[in-house]
Amino acid sequence: MKIFQTLFLVVLIIPFAEIYLLIQVGSIIGPFSTILLVVFTAVLGAWLLKQQGFATFQRFQESLAQGVIPAYEMIEGPIILVGGALLLTPGFITDIIGFACLIPQLRRKIAQFVIENYLVKAEAYGQQAKTAENNVLEGEFRKEE
Repeated sequence: MKIFQTLFLVVLIIPFAEIYLLIQVGSIIGPFSTILLVVFTAVLGAWLLKQQGFATFQRFQESLAQGVIPAYEMIEGPIILVGGALLLTPGFITDIIGFACLIPQLRRKIAQFVIENYLVKAEAYGQQAKTAENNVLEGEFRKEE
């Protein structure tokens, strides 16, 4: 339940922070320059999204061709999509987070964190379940009075 409350607060606070920051930047550099900067970050973000997406897809295909499970690439794909969506959203805070998602080294660290903290635990749980299944004795039961 706590994750939903946190997500709700983020979704509620981010737009207000974005509007405030856009007004502040607009008062410093002017409204036309602010709009131009927002459009520029969206175009740059779309270009980076395309470039990083194709690079990740190529690594994905190379891993499959070598017979290796493309775990990092499978986690990096959604991170790239979120980063691209954030870059296309007007605002400076979402642009910073979006650019962070498109930096390959940072994206690799995020993917490593997800794999080590969520997927490895799930795999260990699966191994425990398989071990528990091996301890089952089969037989018949008959109740006598």
